Amino acid sequence: MERNLKELISQMTLEEKAGMCSGLDFWHLKGVERLGIPSVMVSDGPHGLRKQDEKADHLGINDSIKAVCFPPAVLSACSYDRKLLEKLGEVVGDEAQAKNLSVVLGPAVNIKRSPLCGRNFEYYSEDPYLAGEAAASFINGVQSRHVGTSIKHFAANNQEFNRMSASSEVDERTLREIYLPAFETAVKKSQPYTVMCSYNKINGTYASENPWLLTEVLRDEWGFKGYVMSDWGAVNDRVEGLKAGLDLEMPSSNGINDAEIVKAVQEGTLDEAVLDQAVERILKIVFEYLDNKKEQPLTLEQDHEFAQHAAEESIVLLKNEENILPLKEKEQVAFIGGFVKNPRYQGGGSSHVNPFKVTSAWDALSSKENITYAEGFSSEKDFYDEKLVAEAVETAKQAEKVIIFAGLPESFESEGYDREHMQLPECQNRLIAEIAKVQPNTIVVLHNGAAVEMAWVQNIKGVVEAYLGGQAVGQALVNILYGIVNPSGKLAETLPIKLEDNPSYLNFGDGEKVEYNEGVFVGYRYYDKKKMKVAFPFGHGLSYTTFEYSNLKTDKDTMKEGDTIQVSVDVTNTGDCFGKEVVQLYISDLTGAARRPEKELKGFEKVALNPGETRTVTFTLDKRSLAWYSTELHDWYAASGEYQILIAASSRDVRLKKTIQWESAQRLPLHIHLNSTLGELLKDERTRELGKELKGKLDAFFGAVDGTADQIDDAVSDDMGDAMAMSMPIRNVLSFGLADKEELQAKLDELNNK
Repeated sequence: MERNLKELISQMTLEEKAGMCSGLDFWHLKGVERLGIPSVMVSDGPHGLRKQDEKADHLGINDSIKAVCFPPAVLSACSYDRKLLEKLGEVVGDEAQAKNLSVVLGPAVNIKRSPLCGRNFEYYSEDPYLAGEAAASFINGVQSRHVGTSIKHFAANNQEFNRMSASSEVDERTLREIYLPAFETAVKKSQPYTVMCSYNKINGTYASENPWLLTEVLRDEWGFKGYVMSDWGAVNDRVEGLKAGLDLEMPSSNGINDAEIVKAVQEGTLDEAVLDQAVERILKIVFEYLDNKKEQPLTLEQDHEFAQHAAEESIVLLKNEENILPLKEKEQVAFIGGFVKNPRYQGGGSSHVNPFKVTSAWDALSSKENITYAEGFSSEKDFYDEKLVAEAVETAKQAEKVIIFAGLPESFESEGYDREHMQLPECQNRLIAEIAKVQPNTIVVLHNGAAVEMAWVQNIKGVVEAYLGGQAVGQALVNILYGIVNPSGKLAETLPIKLEDNPSYLNFGDGEKVEYNEGVFVGYRYYDKKKMKVAFPFGHGLSYTTFEYSNLKTDKDTMKEGDTIQVSVDVTNTGDCFGKEVVQLYISDLTGAARRPEKELKGFEKVALNPGETRTVTFTLDKRSLAWYSTELHDWYAASGEYQILIAASSRDVRLKKTIQWESAQRLPLHIHLNSTLGELLKDERTRELGKELKGKLDAFFGAVDGTADQIDDAVSDDMGDAMAMSMPIRNVLSFGLADKEELQAKLDELNNK
């Protein structure tokens, strides 16, 4: 239905327009009944709907409608499956239509800067490429149902402590390379209907009133067309926020900030056209939903089955010594731990879904024989119960294999606060150690929303990372453990050995200013650059079959501005069962033009293969795949030279390599002066001739000094002499009387101005 929104807005009073820019209550936008504009509802829902009708709250304290809890982003990202994530979005969109919700508040794409962030279970990855691709797929799915999404939290929101007031102090390059690209990818590939700004400041300016962030970058550079809403209570100065590009304040301000907008317009400090534009953006999305609204049944049982499938596609097999998994039907297996019967399947806070049912592993095991159970420890607290431990150890002794379901109690991680450590409850670590002493065939299954330390990992044969798997996680896990489903998930984050290894360790959790001093070296970018041992690397995940990579090809060996390169590689299932492999493509910059990570993820594809089957996987690379962000150019830049394509099964398991050549039409601006070094001149082809000329004069000068040649030969090696020459400032040429200052300065000016 065509509407003239500008005409509609012209009929609104100033007070009505101001009112449209804030919520009616906790979850509803205002309407204008006399003009046929109804109120619509928004709701949390990155991994399931949390629709509240009465006694609304933000942190999930009060119950919401019965719905389906799908695997949160911490697990679904491990699928590395765009089609699966798009389907997840479609299912969530259908449920939103069925429950009359206009916008689902998600996905959340903030980078996992530290394992301690209390909300990591809602975030996809430590890698911006993976997070962006996952988010775009989910958004496309939801919005195919004409239900909006609100990608969040924009931007640099990477901790919960003092999240409403802390300033994330991040340099421009780090913002552009790490903390903004997931949003950028989603905006360009899927145009989310809304973007939710974060609570925090960015370099001293609140995200809610940051014109560079909300207008220059989001709208002018990326082409965002929807409206920007605040996180709940994130507004600092409503009028300044409106000017910066914050269209909608949530929740209601009880008319206080609406009156501030009216006053600013009346006093001439706010152009009414800015208000009109915000209202138009909001109404456009409201009517996009209303004009496409349809009756949609709520298919809970069917969606529960999809939740199970999504978990099965995402669960990660971390360790499988001696092929201890999959289990065999006739084996005597002991299942130990409170999570066997009471799984932890979602995180706490605003995304907390009220599931209509939950399938535990014990529920899924009910039809199987040869299984026993011992609680061992509670799933809800850290208490070492001697009686429970003794029963568990005895049960373990009697079994052929033991599966310990360990993990984090709900109180250990939630929105609103950060974790203080990376450890499992001590009662669980102690029990795992005790059982490992008496049972060599021990496997640990983990229920956790973020990375945990595994002090016991060397003493057990198998580890399965289930993260938080949604309401059907129990059946999904049993299917994985018994080989009904072959695991194919890969880690979307690095699992470090200990917390202190994390690059943000010394700069995380400050309350006023949070210094992002690790820069672009986040996650595997840091661990791989330092060649640091980790528990399990980014992208890692095992299968019950094996895969061989071969025949890496590119359609060209040299790429220029505007070109793309097509990359292909063959993958063969060399095992004896059906399986899926996630093929990862990383790029390594060999030019040395900037300090960069050893490798960066720039492509991934999940491929399904029968035994003996080979399929060709293809990728497309462009300039951005090679580039880093230059703060001199305020643009993406790739230096001319060699780049290596790495085809890998994880960031630490590179299978094939191929070098390509990039020819750049861009050049970084020259800034040479009398204190620039000869080495700098010789490194750049634009100044190399001058560098050679000056170095030649210096070499001739030192070679002509009478009576010193033998002493120089004895005291100064060739390498030392070359190094000293390369680090010598140009001004030394003047000091030795080898050039005229004015002439030399003129040459430098000429080169700088070219």
